[in-house]
Amino acid sequence: MAIMITDECINCGACEPECPNTAIYEGGVEWTWGGGTSLKEVTLDDGTVVSGTERQTPVSDEFYYIVTAKCTECNGFHEEPQCAAVCPVDCCVDDPDHRETEDELLAKKAYLHGD
Repeated sequence: MAIMITDECINCGACEPECPNTAIYEGGVEWTWGGGTSLKEVTLDDGTVVSGTERQTPVSDEFYYIVTAKCTECNGFHEEPQCAAVCPVDCCVDDPDHRETEDELLAKKAYLHGD
């Protein structure tokens, strides 16, 4: 499963630099598929092709957020999700709406980084 940041986030920013996929962004900040990955373009589920540098709408305007499609729970990089390891208020938690197996997370890592 992916990790999510709850509304208990204090916006300290400790999690953001720890993410190997650049899946964590400050509230209100637009994100890109290519940031922190090797993706040049992405084909979305509806068939739309998006440039890796095209700015995407922030998931949250209030606090730090994780782009689920870029989160691998640090599989292939670390033993545990680094955002959760450094969060001082324990608001980086499993996202019950996005369950993925370890194999799926490793495949996502390979996709994001061209491995």
